[in-house]
This record gives sequence, structure tokens and C-alpha cells, in this order.
Amino acid sequence: MMEIADFDSLRRAMAENSEEPEGPARNARAEQLLVEAEKLNIPLAVIEALGHQLKVYNYSSEKDKMFVPFARLLRMWDERPEDFDEYETHSLHWVFKWMSAGMLDQPHIPLASIEKWLGEMEHRYRLAGHSERAVRSAEFSVAGHIGDLPRAERAYAAWLAADRDRMADCHACELHGQGGWHLRNGRDAEALEVWGPVLDGEYSCAHEPHTVLASSLVPLLRLGRVEEARAHHLRGFRLVRPMESMRGAYADHVEFCALTGNEARGLELLAERPAYFTDTGQPRSRMDFLAVVALLMDRLTGLGLGGQRVPGPAGRAWTAGELAGHARAEVLELAARFDARNGTSYIGDQLRERMVRQPLADRLPLGVRGARTAPAGAVTPVAPAPAPEQPSLPALLAEARRLSDTLQPHALEAWAAVAEAAEETEVDTYVRAEIADHTAMGRGPEGVELFERAAELYAEAGDEGEAIAARARAAYVRALSGELDEALAGIGEPYDRILALYAEDATGVRQTASVLMSRARILMRRVHERSAGAGDAGDAVRELLALVGGRGGSDVRLVSRAAEGRAMLAELAEHAGDAERAGELFRQATAQFVGAELPWFAVEYEVRVAALAHEQGDPAEAERALRAALEHGGPYVEPVGRAQLHLQLAEVVGGRGAAEEAAEHALEAAHWADEAGESGTLGAWARHQLGGFLLRQGRFAEAAEVLESALADLSAETHGDGAVVQTQWWLGDCLSELGEHHAAAERRLQAAEIARHWPEQHDHATLAHLAAESLANAGLPAEADQAYTRAGELWRAMGNVHFLVRSQRARAWLALRTEAGTEGARKLMADAVRECESALEAVGDPAAAERLAGELGHTHRQFGDLLARSVPEDADDPAIQEAFEAALAEMSAAISVFAALGEEGMHGRTGAELAAGWLEADLSRPADAAARARAVLDAYEGADPADETVRARRAEARQLLEPTEE
Repeated sequence: MMEIADFDSLRRAMAENSEEPEGPARNARAEQLLVEAEKLNIPLAVIEALGHQLKVYNYSSEKDKMFVPFARLLRMWDERPEDFDEYETHSLHWVFKWMSAGMLDQPHIPLASIEKWLGEMEHRYRLAGHSERAVRSAEFSVAGHIGDLPRAERAYAAWLAADRDRMADCHACELHGQGGWHLRNGRDAEALEVWGPVLDGEYSCAHEPHTVLASSLVPLLRLGRVEEARAHHLRGFRLVRPMESMRGAYADHVEFCALTGNEARGLELLAERPAYFTDTGQPRSRMDFLAVVALLMDRLTGLGLGGQRVPGPAGRAWTAGELAGHARAEVLELAARFDARNGTSYIGDQLRERMVRQPLADRLPLGVRGARTAPAGAVTPVAPAPAPEQPSLPALLAEARRLSDTLQPHALEAWAAVAEAAEETEVDTYVRAEIADHTAMGRGPEGVELFERAAELYAEAGDEGEAIAARARAAYVRALSGELDEALAGIGEPYDRILALYAEDATGVRQTASVLMSRARILMRRVHERSAGAGDAGDAVRELLALVGGRGGSDVRLVSRAAEGRAMLAELAEHAGDAERAGELFRQATAQFVGAELPWFAVEYEVRVAALAHEQGDPAEAERALRAALEHGGPYVEPVGRAQLHLQLAEVVGGRGAAEEAAEHALEAAHWADEAGESGTLGAWARHQLGGFLLRQGRFAEAAEVLESALADLSAETHGDGAVVQTQWWLGDCLSELGEHHAAAERRLQAAEIARHWPEQHDHATLAHLAAESLANAGLPAEADQAYTRAGELWRAMGNVHFLVRSQRARAWLALRTEAGTEGARKLMADAVRECESALEAVGDPAAAERLAGELGHTHRQFGDLLARSVPEDADDPAIQEAFEAALAEMSAAISVFAALGEEGMHGRTGAELAAGWLEADLSRPADAAARARAVLDAYEGADPADETVRARRAEARQLLEPTEE
């Protein structure tokens, strides 16, 4: 810890403490620094230490501690205002506003005291010559807090009418308050419109857009703008998470989860901030937080999860039901204290309304992992509703037969209801046969014995054809179970027997087609498993098609047999290598299923068409087929299937550059993977893809949240180490764009460590290079130099001169910030020049030579910049002149290289020419500087005026000319 020996060291210590995370540790350090300041016996040191203490208290959970240092500051001002410099005078008046808000947050401070303080603030602002804008804003807050809406309306109008001055809140904070007034009056759309400049990044500050993003969540949901709400949650929560002082905004994000079917994520958020349950420094935000805790716990209880363990106040275990009661009691007790202080019921009314809000979306997928909260076992309802009257067995039987005859998706469930009802009554033999038959269909490979039993019952009931069909189905199930030889042997007798019966008109087309289909399916299994018998399978399928072709009409069963037969021929064509024929037959099969109003059967074959199209390099057809599969499947595709379809479509759509739509499909894929219980496998891959598509759109905060969620489940064993590296890489890019350079470096180094073991080292080198950039931006020059050195070694080993030179140039600039110093920097830049020159001498390809020449020109240019900037501030005139002359020589070399490149080197040449011109001016050579400026203007004679580089260079050249023209 820095020793405080003088005022300068105190200021450095306070600056360092300001950079620490919000919380009690930072506050405690501020208290220590005040003690140290008092030892210096310098009034301004104490004033600054008190101001620092007040600031860290305000941005923490200990806001109630602000009043003591402020009272002391105010007393010092009243006694000796001359001890305050201009900045501290401004700061003292600025924090008057913090005091007003802070008093409202503390129910033990009487309302009369707050009103008196408001008058004091107005008086002192008037004396200091400040506008009343900040005063009216504070009055608006007081009136709104106690529910005096007419006064709030008057104060709001006066606030907006008053002039903005140095005491007015920043634009971002003002817009937040103004939008909040619209929100309070039920004007959701108007609130969002007012907040627009903050949400779009036009205005920002230490707490914005953090709070506006949080405040926007519920109004966006109410307006049905769910995509924006999702984006604001992911982006906003990332901003709020590290800031201890933002309990109110954090509560808004928990509420959002409770209202969108994301209860599990809401619990995760509560678990991240256990202190929020009990921190008492700001009762108002604690009250808001506990209100949404009660809301979330009631939501869980309503889902039958009242007994589930949940995060809560430390010291004991909590169930959702218990925490709901505890949180509600705490909220109402706090609200009663505020209302007693305010003389209204406004606070309590608002909170009671908030705690009973109903969900605004059944389930809003977020992209981050979060499976739907499942009901917890048997729950006794508080007031059980009477059970609906069950249909009679004849009605159930009729419905089951209707569904199975028309091949509807829920036929097996209907037969299960028949089976349950039949347990309580006598049914005839044929019905028992049907029950056994359909029960077997639902058991897959385990249904063999039930099919055999069904066959016996059909025979006993006198339906020999259906009995044979049931035995054929049993044989096919054996094939599915891997008993292919037994299946082939078992289908022979039913096949011969059904054809004989059909020839005698003793059975119908349906039963005959059923047996022929079972035989064809078994023979197809032999083709797939053993690559044998393709001819026999083809003959069997054609025999089936000859039987049912043209006979379907309104009989969807026969149409279905014909469509499946065509799909089998497609599979055989694919097996034979005729992809074009296979695709055409699959499309015919899907058309038949759709024409028969059985689109859900077409899904599998549209997917096969998509796969073939992908292999043939036809992404448009692949996209069409996948869209059709999703459309045909509707609600009947299982969650895992929907996840796979959306994920495939995301990859195809993303491949043609439609990142926004691709992100939507990846989001759906992640959602359905979670629903299927595949969060850690398919879901992780979907989130990986989603993060990449969000990154492409520049939605860095959302992408970072999603990619971090994906990394929790991605593994080299399941997804491949390439997916892990790519996710780390993308995340590093996001963090870099967000200014989180240290975290970006960590991600890039982790990815580089995995790529280090790959045979091809380009990714390893690139990641090491990017990590070096992040380390440099994070203020870690020594570590950055090590990473650049490693990257340079890799680039050299691969023969990549361009990036080798760039790593050397980067190291040269870093050397100015390390022990290597100016001499080390100059040596590294000289090495970079030599690398370029040596490579140019050896290269034979003209295009490669041109690219290397461009690299050499940029290296000379940067060498000149480095020489000019490396002159110490205390250097004497000869040293400065020597450095500038050396820099000018490098600029001249750059100009020569770029000039040799002609039009391709134009911008490089003019940039170096202008840099040389400024050096000439600094060396007191105005004529030479002017000549260089005119050379730039001549170079761009007739150039496109819309070109931004051209416009910028011309403007700079004219600026360089001004002194000489004057």
C-alpha cells in the first residue's frame, strides 16, 4: 500500500482507490486516506480526501455514510471558503444533489428536513450564481417519491424550462429521469423515445446506460418489443453486474427474468449477490430488490416449486415459499416506514402492485443457458379444481381410430387413453388386439412381444390380414433391434401369406401394403447396415409402389406408403452415388406427404434434401429445404429436432451473410436445446454460433454474455478444441471492443495455449499477436512485449514477414514504456526495416513485392513517428533537432517507397508527406513545410471529393499552409 508522505502521494493514492471495485473495501481505504490527509495539516488535502470519501460512499451500498463527510465539508466551506480551489468548490455544490437523493432513500430522515434541505440547496445555488435547473430536478424527485403528482408535474416543467449549466446533471441522467416520468404516467412508448439517445450511446456516464437499460425492460415487454428487451437485458446486466451500488437496476433484471419464464436465470442472479438481501446502507434499493425477490419466489411457488431450495439471506437455508414470505414482510415493513415518513401510502401501493405483476411472456429465450424451471414433484393445490368429466370408452375408441386412420401425431396417446379406460371394463377381442398393436408401436424395439400378442388377438377375432401385418411389424422391430437375420427370416412367411390372401380377395390393400412396407424396410436396413441387397430392396419398394400407386385417393395410409416408398428409392439412389436423382425423389416424397395433409412426415426428407444440396454446393436449395422442414414440422417436431433444424438453418443463412436472421435461428436452437435437456451439448454449440452472429452485428455486450455462457459447457471432447478456441477468440474480440482489455488478453492467451498444440500454427500466432495488443491496451507493456516476441517467432517460422514486422513495430512502441527505452525502441524499429528490405530482395513475385514495399513504407513512416515522439520533455534544442532530423529522414524514405507504388501508395505517400511537413515546421523551415503541403494538394487534384481520406488530407494540408500564408 502506497505510503502517504505528501499531498501528491495522497492524490495518487486517491486516484488509485477510485479505480478499485465498488464496495466496503474501497470505502475503508478512503477512510484511511482521510486520516492520512489530516496528518498533512493542509486544508485542501482534507477537503479532497472528504470529497473522495463522499464519492466512494455514493457509489456503494453504504450510501448512508455520505452525510457525515458532507456536513464536515459544508462547515469547512462556511468557515473558510478560501481553502477550496475551483474544482472543490464546484464539487461541493455538485454533491448537494446527492444529498437530496440520499435523504429520500433513508426513511428515518423526516420529510420536513428534506424540504428544508431543498430550500438550503436553492439558496446556496442562487448565491453561487447557478441555474435553478438542478434544484427543480431535485424537487421533482421529492414530489415524485411521496406521490404528490401535481407538484411533480410543476417541478418537471420548471426543470425542463430552466437553463442548463455546470450544476445540471449530465444529459444521460437527465433523460433517465425524464423518461421515468413518462413511465410513471403509463406512457411506455414516450419513455423509450426519451431514453433513445442514451440507449443508442449518444449520451453516457458512470451509471448510464446501465440504469436506462434496466428501466426499459418492462415497458419493452409491455409493448411486445421482446427482441429489444432481450438485448437490453444481456447488454445491461453485463454493465450492472460488477457495480455494487446498482442494486435497484439489478432488481430490474431479476424482475425481467421473473416476467419472461426465465425463473432459473433469476435464481442465478440472486445467487451472485447474497449481500443485496441484507445491505442496509440504502433502504430504498433494498426494498425494491426484495420486492422482486418476492415476485420471483411467488412465481416459483405458482409453478409448484414452493419447496425448492433458493438463494437467500445468509445464515440459513431457504425454500422459495419461505423466502417469498420473508421478502414480502421485509418489503411491507420498509414501505410502511417510508409511507409514515411521507404521510402517504404511495410507496406501499407501488410495491404491492409490483410484487403481484403477472408474466409478460411465457418464455422469452435469452441465448444464455437456462432450462425451463420444472415442476417439483407432487404438489397439493390450495384449492383443487374439480376433475373434468372423462369421455366414455366408446368415445375414446372412436377418437383413437380416427387419429390412427388419418395418421395424426397424437394417435398413440389416444390409444394409451383407450388402454387405461379398458382396464376397468370388458372389451372385445378385436379392441384388445388394437390396444396391443398400438401400444407396441409406442415401444419401439421393445414392442416385439406385444406385436406377436396383437397378431394372436387379431387372428382370434377373425382378421387374418391384420394378424399377418402385426407379425410383419414384429419382424421389422427385430431389424431395428439389430436382429437383421432373424427379421429377414421372420418376414418371409407373412409376405407369402399376405400375397396369397390378397390374390384370394381375403384381405385388403391396406394390410397387404403394410406387410410389403415392413419387408421393404427390413431390406433397406440390410442395405444401410451391410451395404448389401440394394437390388432386392429396390424390387421390394417397386412392388409396394405397384400395389398402392394410384389407389390412395382419400386413404392417407396408402398415400403415405407411396410417399415413403419414393423416399426409399431416393435413399437407394443416394447409396448408388446419384445425388441428383436422390434429391428429386425426396422432393417427390415430401410433395406427396404435404398434398395428403401429412406435412410432419415430410420433415425428415426435407432435411435429407438439405444435406444433399449442401454436398452439391447449392446453399439456396439447402436453405429452402430447411425452411420447409421447419414449416412442415410445426409443433410436432421434438425439441431436439427443432434445435437441430434451427441450428442448420442458422449456419446456412449465416453463410450468405444474413447475420441478423442467423442469430434468430441460433437463438431458437439454443432455446429448444435447453427444452430438450441438451444444454451442455447441442445448446452449447448453438450458443457458440449465436455469439459469433451477434459479434458480426457489432452487438458486443450481448455476444460476450452468450459466449461466456457457451464456454461453461463447451469441451474439446464433445465439441472439438476448434470450437473452444473459436469461442475464446470471439469472446476476446468482444471484450476488446468493450474496453475490457485485461479480460480480452486472458481469453486470447487461453485460446493460444490450445492452438499451440495444433500442427498448423497460424491461429496460434494470430492469437498471441492479439493477446499482445490486449496486454498493451491493458497497461501491461512488459507482458505485451513477451507476447509480441512469441508471436514474432511464430510469424518468422511460418515465413510471414508482414506480421513479423508488425510485431516488431509494436514492440518498438512498447519499448518506450519499458526499461528498454528509446534506444531499445529505435533498435527494434530498425530491425523491422531490415526485415522488410531483406524480404524484398529475396521475393520474386511482383504482387508479393508490391505488398512488401507497402509494409516497408509503413515501417519507415512509423519509425519517423517514433523518433519524433521519443524526445524527452527536458531535452535540449540540439537533441530535439537531431531527433527531428532523423525522423524527417525516415519520413522521406517512406515517401520514396510509397511514390514507387503509384496509385496504390497514394494515401501512404500523402500521409508521410504531411508528417514530414509538420516536422519541417517544427524545424523552423516554413517554406519546406509549405512545399510538402502543396505537394499533397497537387496529388489529390481531381480526386473524388467524397473520399474521406482525400477530404481529411486536403484539410490538413491547408492547415499546414496557414502559417506561411499569413
